[in-house]
Amino acid sequence: MNCLSKLFALNDLLTILGPTACGKTTFAAQLAYEMDGEIISADSRQVYRGMDIGTGKDLADYHVRGKDIPYHLIDIAEAGTRYNVYEWQKGFLDAYADITERGKMPILCGGTGMYIESVIKGYEFDGREFPPFRSLIIGLDISRDLRRKKISQRLRARLEEGMIDEVKRLIDRGVSTERLIRYGLEYKYVTLYLLGQLQYEEMVSLLEIAIHQFAKRQMTWFRGMEERRGIRIHWLSVEKPMGERVEQVKELWKQQIA
Repeated sequence: MNCLSKLFALNDLLTILGPTACGKTTFAAQLAYEMDGEIISADSRQVYRGMDIGTGKDLADYHVRGKDIPYHLIDIAEAGTRYNVYEWQKGFLDAYADITERGKMPILCGGTGMYIESVIKGYEFDGREFPPFRSLIIGLDISRDLRRKKISQRLRARLEEGMIDEVKRLIDRGVSTERLIRYGLEYKYVTLYLLGQLQYEEMVSLLEIAIHQFAKRQMTWFRGMEERRGIRIHWLSVEKPMGERVEQVKELWKQQIA
């Protein structure tokens, strides 16, 4: 482990982004281990407690070589309540201040483009000033075929892990089916299945298609960040060895703070 976390100026930030199923969390956790960092989640659904399997929290990924990697903005709101980018920004600022005050590396990681961009571009909501952040942005580049394969594998794994039972528990806790449907993707289609509006195989097929479409929309957003909004993203292939990618990021970070 090195001391790269000590080498940042005010409002410096390392960001890891990419489409669903590209391995963002695993990579960010490895970087946090190597660079003495902590992770700030940029996922609009992982904020909710009890929505674990469907959102892919994969909390075991935050344990690297015997060390627990601290994470922020996960499990901070009750499922069924409203939570938006304005509230997330406030949480981000608190987490960032906490991490940097302790001399740790802040690593923003997620696939919710609006959340990430609200920090990078300093979007202001309700007239509140938002400080500018200078971020090194790393995108995980995954081929379409590999992405589709991983999405399909992960969906089946989540179903085996108990995703349907997770949605049942949320309903039993009083989360309305209307709200679960609005959360989209896994929660929408599993809820429709539980309501008897879809057969099991139909649910799986439609959900798989929806996740593929979601990943495509994510990439469209990220490309828009580059091509229309002037945000530079350094893309690294997920097919490169983890250690090689980590070293590339370390070198880019040294250039960032030089």
